[in-house]
Amino acid sequence: MSSTRYRRRLTGVVAGFVAASLALAACGSSDNGGGTTPAAGTTTPATSSEAPTSSEPTTAAETSTAAETSTAASSESSAASTESSAPAEQGVDDGTKLSLWTRAPLEKQAKALVAAYNGSHKNQVELTIVPNDDYVAKVGAAAGGGGLPDLFAADIVYVPNWVDAGLFTDLTSKIDGLSYADQLNPGHIAAGTKDGEKYVMPFVIDASVMMWNKALYKEAGLDPDKGPTTVAEFVEQAKAVAALKKDGVTGTSFGGNCGGCLVFTWFPMLWASGVQVMNPEGTEALLSSNEAKEVYAAWKSLVDTPNGVAAGSKEETGATWVAGFQEGKVGVMPYPNTLLSTADEALGKENVGVAAIPGLTSGAGSSFAGGDGIGISKDSKVADQAWNFLSWLSSEDAQINVIAKDGGVPIRSDLADNQYSNADPRVVAANKAAANGDTPVALKFQEAYNAGGSPWVTLVQNAVFGDASSIDADNQEITAVLGG
Repeated sequence: MSSTRYRRRLTGVVAGFVAASLALAACGSSDNGGGTTPAAGTTTPATSSEAPTSSEPTTAAETSTAAETSTAASSESSAASTESSAPAEQGVDDGTKLSLWTRAPLEKQAKALVAAYNGSHKNQVELTIVPNDDYVAKVGAAAGGGGLPDLFAADIVYVPNWVDAGLFTDLTSKIDGLSYADQLNPGHIAAGTKDGEKYVMPFVIDASVMMWNKALYKEAGLDPDKGPTTVAEFVEQAKAVAALKKDGVTGTSFGGNCGGCLVFTWFPMLWASGVQVMNPEGTEALLSSNEAKEVYAAWKSLVDTPNGVAAGSKEETGATWVAGFQEGKVGVMPYPNTLLSTADEALGKENVGVAAIPGLTSGAGSSFAGGDGIGISKDSKVADQAWNFLSWLSSEDAQINVIAKDGGVPIRSDLADNQYSNADPRVVAANKAAANGDTPVALKFQEAYNAGGSPWVTLVQNAVFGDASSIDADNQEITAVLGG
């Protein structure tokens, strides 16, 4: 998707308000961090129950009672100095200690990147993993007190607001100075651009995809190499697994009380069906279309099928929404691409299938193309050193040898085809899904969709666990929040 299209979608929906950010809340789950010593100027958040934001659902493994900090230096190699003759765009590598905050759903990627950087640079990054539900409040409080870290990541949904609020340092000249600047993910760059000035780099690209358990497909008499290409096939294949009547095994699973999980996994079914979820300004919900109602009906049919959905799906707030798949107990479900390697570790690479999320009719499918952006905070006193990390982050070394090697999507389009993606057709499928995905943006996105008890969660609950008679009215309630 072109940066022009992203900018059109962002027009009129960005506004800065740190105070308002403090009031935002997500649906519940638990996250875990890692490490030892908190970064300078940070505090340890209280225990909380939280859930994913719109573009990055929480994993089952993310359970913790506090944010943790990781000084993730490599144990196998000492830090090496960047040569003094290195291009100016690489910043300064002089042994400075840098602080970096990120939210718990990106813990695995963040730790891997920081470890690789610390193992090859004089500068050392201290990584703080913050529980997802605490992140907005923590950033807002730090911004008000001048205590932001040198670097911090942000869900793509929040980036426009935080840029508008002045929380990031202008990186225009630095980003434009990169020889591959035009290859950086356009959605993230556009979300972090204000009045032509660029404040944010892509950090981690996440894409929702359809994953299925090939071992369960074989048992159910399905072709293990063919996942669903339509919503109807998704229902059919999930019901086939449900019909196995194996103890604890279900056709599918979803976070029915987790707005972030639902937008990440259900919105693509609508996009793939040729309809939008909101108007371009992000002020009107379009979730009562005939196509949307067909998608809800498909999910309801699985809810009404014995063993069709995992027990507790109605109450699932995001804490364990992918646990069943990782345990080999779910046949097929929309799933975060960033957790492909985790699924491989749990089930065996040969047992995990990947495809784009399908629509009502056969086609290319779609994806929620989300993830996090990252920038240098307004409070950093070592911007040149912080840029050294960001410059390296976007390098071929980081994107191929850390991100792509782990099955992730590179933040640069010129690196999408690489030795790791080409060796795994599933990664190719995920990259194609992300390229055909979308990223909805609205000023009131959090309140309308992600927050616990949001009108979007109410719509889904009524549509698939109720009699589906209030879809039109529930859609109007979402619009009232978006435009209010």
